[in-house]
Amino acid sequence: MNLYKNCFKRILDFCIALVGLICISPILLVVSVWLYYANKGAGVFFFHERPGKDGKIFKVIKFKSMTDERDANGELLPGEQRITGIGKVIRATSLDELPQLLNVLKGDMSLIGPRPLVPRYLELYSKEQMRRHEVRPGITGWAQVNGRNSISWTKKFELDVWYVDHVSLWLDIKIIYMTVKNVLQRKDINSGDGKVGAVGFDGTN
Repeated sequence: MNLYKNCFKRILDFCIALVGLICISPILLVVSVWLYYANKGAGVFFFHERPGKDGKIFKVIKFKSMTDERDANGELLPGEQRITGIGKVIRATSLDELPQLLNVLKGDMSLIGPRPLVPRYLELYSKEQMRRHEVRPGITGWAQVNGRNSISWTKKFELDVWYVDHVSLWLDIKIIYMTVKNVLQRKDINSGDGKVGAVGFDGTN
């Protein structure tokens, strides 16, 4: 029995998320106020349904990087026209992911795990790919630090399932280190250009 995977991981997630939210609360406040004005009434947070552990649906929380501006027919404008200046900044620095610490506190997510994708693709998964839901989804994960948007979805699912089979404290520490390194180097960061991984498969807004 993997005690870390089945017990200690959740305890660490909760403690780290709680301390993290307290420490970064000034940053969250500043970003929230900035987005409130920049998004032109579209709101500060983006809520989207995602499948979690065992496929249970929950609502992921992210900072909203786009306005809800529409054309004359009432259709949303293309993502590249709606993304704001601050929206580009929070994506480039991954600050848009920080509200997901609330999901971690609630138990919907883990700090480390397969990234939660949109529910409509569930029916397309193979039985092996569905194994990515044997653990809680994460803010960052093994696939994200091994290519993220530069690898195929098939490869991402392979990496997700590999993580499920090899969860350990040391692997999670390694992923956190690699995530911080990638963010500082601005490697594999969502650009908001409307491509898969920015506004598309994963439902980013």
